[in-house]
Amino acid sequence: MLEEENSTVERILAIDDNPDNLILLQTFLEVEGYQVELVSDGTSALKQVAQSPPDLILLDVMMPEMDGYEVTRRIRNNPEIPYIPILLITAYHDASVVEGLDAGADDFVRKPFDHEELLARVRSMLRLKHSIDEQQKMARQREDFVSRLTHDLRTPLVAADRMLHLFHEETFCAISQDMKGAIFAMIRSNQNLLEMVNNLLEVYRFEAGKKTLQMESCNMQEIVEEVVQELSPLAIEKDLAVNVDASSLDQLDETAGVVKGDRLELRRVISNLVGNAIKFTDAGSINIRVWENKAKPQGKAWVSIEVQDTGYGIAPEDQARLFERFRQGKNKRAGSGLGLHLSYRIVESHKGTIEVVSELGKGSVFTVRLPK
Repeated sequence: MLEEENSTVERILAIDDNPDNLILLQTFLEVEGYQVELVSDGTSALKQVAQSPPDLILLDVMMPEMDGYEVTRRIRNNPEIPYIPILLITAYHDASVVEGLDAGADDFVRKPFDHEELLARVRSMLRLKHSIDEQQKMARQREDFVSRLTHDLRTPLVAADRMLHLFHEETFCAISQDMKGAIFAMIRSNQNLLEMVNNLLEVYRFEAGKKTLQMESCNMQEIVEEVVQELSPLAIEKDLAVNVDASSLDQLDETAGVVKGDRLELRRVISNLVGNAIKFTDAGSINIRVWENKAKPQGKAWVSIEVQDTGYGIAPEDQARLFERFRQGKNKRAGSGLGLHLSYRIVESHKGTIEVVSELGKGSVFTVRLPK
């Protein structure tokens, strides 16, 4: 069976203040089956591109009022306009080509142009456009799949968590201690899976630009103390001491340790770091320090939170890529690799930094710095 021909006609917008050049371009391109639209000035071109983006733009460099460089810059700086290849047409020397490429153009052809060369460059630019469009389509499909998957997974996991707690609390009938232990293990496993799904969903929201931060004044000392209180049963279970030192903040005013941020997201970061410290430490202590720097780099004051453990430590080769998505450590207790990546994205969205210093067998120190 013969394949159906693609009925979509590729649209090319030609921009030139010289009517003769426009007619010549139109003649060449329409013979090849392209749909050609003609515009004689930069202002009109920008309006048309915004209203109905073409597949390719042929743009003359030298035009009155607004030259081709400025048209290119405005197209590239408009986030509402999808990627469109821009092919510059110039009669000038190499410096003009460099300026055009720096402005965001993709290629150029010199006047007077060779018919075959022009068509070859047009085909090349349209192939580039199709390739990028296909990649973006696949990315959107992947994001949609992840979003649907995580949402669909959360519902049964939350339901299972509730039912397991009811069984563990003997709501329906009395159960043996052995059964209670088995159910408790199931609860832990279910909660770990739920946490991974939640992290995956949050990572998706950040990467898809769908995450909205609820900014308010956040006292980082209070957030740290809340997290420590919540996670203390895990530390007690392993006979680990968790110490919080925020003494330096007492010497400052009432705004000490306070940053502008999304309280829920910043709490997620601290909970992840302290939880990891407890998870990967078998003996010793977890020491958390909160302080505000006196120096103000780049004219800003910063609040720093340091989480130090006496655990296994992290190999140098793993430290360099620790915050990448799905980057798992070599420790057998390592999880999905999403927690630290999500923490990195949250801190980054608050215009802060997160870093690690670690040595195998001697523990790790994670430091978060947030602007006030």
